[in-house]
Amino acid sequence: MFRRRAWAVGAAAIVGLCALTASSSASAQVTGRAEAPTVAAEAIAEAAGPDERAEMLVGRMTTAQQAASIVMGHIPTTDAAALSAYMAQGLGGFILMGANIPATDGELAALTASLTIDPELPPLIAIDQEGGIVSRLPADDYAASTTLKSLPVADTAAAFSARAALVAKSGITVDFGTVADVTADPSSFIYGRALGTDPKSSADRVAAATAAQEPVVASTLKHFPGHGAAPGDSHHAIPSTVETLDEWRAKDAVPFIAGIDAGASLLMFGHLAYTSVDPAPASLSARWHEIARDELGFDGVLVTDDLGMLQSSGLPEYADPVANAVTAVAVGNDLVLMIAGSTADTASEIVAGITAAVDSGALPAERLADAATRVVALRLQSSAASAEWSLCAECEPAG
Repeated sequence: MFRRRAWAVGAAAIVGLCALTASSSASAQVTGRAEAPTVAAEAIAEAAGPDERAEMLVGRMTTAQQAASIVMGHIPTTDAAALSAYMAQGLGGFILMGANIPATDGELAALTASLTIDPELPPLIAIDQEGGIVSRLPADDYAASTTLKSLPVADTAAAFSARAALVAKSGITVDFGTVADVTADPSSFIYGRALGTDPKSSADRVAAATAAQEPVVASTLKHFPGHGAAPGDSHHAIPSTVETLDEWRAKDAVPFIAGIDAGASLLMFGHLAYTSVDPAPASLSARWHEIARDELGFDGVLVTDDLGMLQSSGLPEYADPVANAVTAVAVGNDLVLMIAGSTADTASEIVAGITAAVDSGALPAERLADAATRVVALRLQSSAASAEWSLCAECEPAG
């Protein structure tokens, strides 16, 4: 059903399922909903791989639990107790921003550990660790896009191998760190973060960065279908382009295809519109999700860019973060990310909104279950990563 990564998943990853069953029953009593169909924990433990186990596990969840499992939230604190309480909602992931990074490596490791409520099914812990311009970890002085775009491809592989080890050392399992956008325009806001100035050079470096990271952390390609063609900063607007689909295939698609072929675990959808393909932002476009799945063959986790950026555009149609999240899931996203403008209550509001959309029939239950299964499968794979890593003592700093 889903692409399998080269990570082994042991039967021990299912030990915590009894707690889930109890939680499901409690939720059913509170909401009045029928309890989700159950599958014996033994049967799940004996399942062949993470995909099948994830499907069985999601089948045991209530709608609300499935909804929570596809939300990646954020609160700006280094308070371990506050973080644990926040994640006790059952959220599928957490993204670390600058406000979450404490002073020492030991404190950071303790902080990331506090995000895990069930050690047998830990959340996806993510970070934007591109290096260079976008860097959350102070210790990352490895070469980044500003210099890598003009260096041999081998330098990109070495830098991202070292970067992945640094990320993993901190207890982080997902790096939103590979920029697959391509532009030769120095005035573009994405130019300094892009790994290449033409489709071929970008594709070669994106593939190298992906292959270097995947044995250690789940890597992410962003910002699909590509910021290079759409001028403007999606943190404050919805950049748009009239580039046609055929033009996109010949140019902006090339680095994404290379990253997909290299085994990227996640594909992040940008808040940018290719109006000749769909006037809606790609993050909310069923057509672009169809292209990613059916044309490019990506079968990993589709994740939105920060949904708070849609609100920051100032456009009234994107003022409601809950409505944005529901639409994002309906069009094909598996994981919804919310950072800008979020409070401690925003994630629970999104969970409630997705749950209500399923209950009303506005969001097909099968779509939510599919999204939850993909995310849970990646969580199982990430928690059982068997690759060995070490920091690169010989890698040159970014300078």
